[in-house]
Amino acid sequence: MNINDYQKATERTAGKFDDLQTELVAWAMGIGGESGEVVDAIKKIAFHGHYIGSDEARLKIVYELGDLLFYITRMADALGYDLDEVTDLNIKKLEKRYPNGFDPERSRNRDDNHEEA
Repeated sequence: MNINDYQKATERTAGKFDDLQTELVAWAMGIGGESGEVVDAIKKIAFHGHYIGSDEARLKIVYELGDLLFYITRMADALGYDLDEVTDLNIKKLEKRYPNGFDPERSRNRDDNHEEA
């Protein structure tokens, strides 16, 4: 499935909202919650002895990443962007920020307040 087909498929379970503000709040809360679940899965691997090499542990993370992607997708859709546009804009921003690949020095000394993207 390509990314824009995925975006269209998420509409089926997205729910309806009275206004854009309420919709954005719902998607943002979903992103926060699912991000926490990804972090929790990694915490269990790092500190609780869960074995990252197990299919179960890896699949748990992948399922949580899928849930996170759902909420990101729905927020992009609410803002009027398809995921091809989101990914394209992100790569362009990263290419501008790190034209020769990631550079720790550029990372430490960048001024996000004056970047266009």
